Amino acid sequence: MSGSDDETCSHLIAGFRLASTALISDNLSRLPGAPGIRPFHRLTGVMAGRALTVRTRGGDNLYIHKALEMVRPGDVIVVDGGGDVTRALIGEIMTSIAASRGAAGFVLDGAIRDAGAMSRSDFPCFARAATHRGPYKNGPGEINVPVTVGGMIVSPGDIIVGDEDGVVAFPVAGADELLAAVRAQAEREQSILQSVRENRYVSAYGKSV
Repeated sequence: MSGSDDETCSHLIAGFRLASTALISDNLSRLPGAPGIRPFHRLTGVMAGRALTVRTRGGDNLYIHKALEMVRPGDVIVVDGGGDVTRALIGEIMTSIAASRGAAGFVLDGAIRDAGAMSRSDFPCFARAATHRGPYKNGPGEINVPVTVGGMIVSPGDIIVGDEDGVVAFPVAGADELLAAVRAQAEREQSILQSVRENRYVSAYGKSV
């Protein structure tokens, strides 16, 4: 990706930090999403970044450690752990490492540990569950391949956004049009809410779009 492309993508990601996953999902025909993946961190805003993808054996975090050596500022480390929640894939130490290297967050189809510390941290961490049982470190695994998280396909470099409603991912191609549509819908919904507050609402919200 060229420098100008990097700047464009950074601008888009900054825009999506002001968006909600619900509105993004609406404008992607309500198709992508990762049911069951929820935030474990202290919510202070919207997570948005580019996906650094990891596929690993259930309960094994060797390749997540390898990904931490590759992470770049703004990356969201997206881990396909097969939905296994019998062992934690990451905990407070690994999220601290990721944060220190400028990562934008973690998204795991698997479990975390140190849930109390996570809940007090602003560093975004989305996962399926928490458990005290630690991981293996044997492999195998892959990095920067298409993965599945909660049934949602995520490709390396996709934009991924997370908030209190969950996470959604989509390609960079077309993201500028998507952001414009999300902003337009946000304005329409604010207009509806204002009409409700002013007691002048008529049945517009229930119409199919």
